[in-house]
Amino acid sequence: MEKSFNPAASVRHIDTLLARYPALAGMRAELERAAAMLIEAVAQGGKILTAGNGGSFADAEHITGELLKGFCKKRPLPAATVAAFEHAWGSEGAALARQLQMGIPAVNLSLAPALTTAFGNDVDPALAAAQNLWASGAPGDVLIAISTGGNAENMRLALMAARIRDVRTILLTGAKHGVCERYADCVLAAPDCETYRIQELHLPIYHALCLAVEEAFFHE
Repeated sequence: MEKSFNPAASVRHIDTLLARYPALAGMRAELERAAAMLIEAVAQGGKILTAGNGGSFADAEHITGELLKGFCKKRPLPAATVAAFEHAWGSEGAALARQLQMGIPAVNLSLAPALTTAFGNDVDPALAAAQNLWASGAPGDVLIAISTGGNAENMRLALMAARIRDVRTILLTGAKHGVCERYADCVLAAPDCETYRIQELHLPIYHALCLAVEEAFFHE
């Protein structure tokens, strides 16, 4: 089911990001494109998938955390939903509903230890993210694959699987222009080549994207 949204929601947050981080000014077009891809996917009932290794795995999980609950907005449940809880469970249901928050569907493909270890043992560890995407992803979803150097083999394979699965892709990377770039629909390349400095720029980038998505669906 399609959801109503504000398609211009990304502009304010990208403007703020670029004002705070002038080094990212050259990325404006791709940032706007990435925000539009994410908003469109959620509007059409899709979900946001993430994946990464090491520090980028932590970033992938950070992104899902910002999406699944309120980030900078409380995202209360609609009054009709609160009423449904109250009808089913009385005052306890109403109290529960008033504490729950609206979420944006998001899955960290790398956070699947049973799949990762089983598939790694039975097939190939590098294919675990691609397998999870193939099983969990659906046409219309968007994958945010994170690789600071742009050469992570498991991310490359997941991007390949995404293309055939009709899952659109955003690569969050650095300025090394690794092989993964040629497999992604949208490339967000932080302008640095040192891993930790790339990661320092990735955080405000994905925060801005999460804010843009939140603003689109939960604007006041």
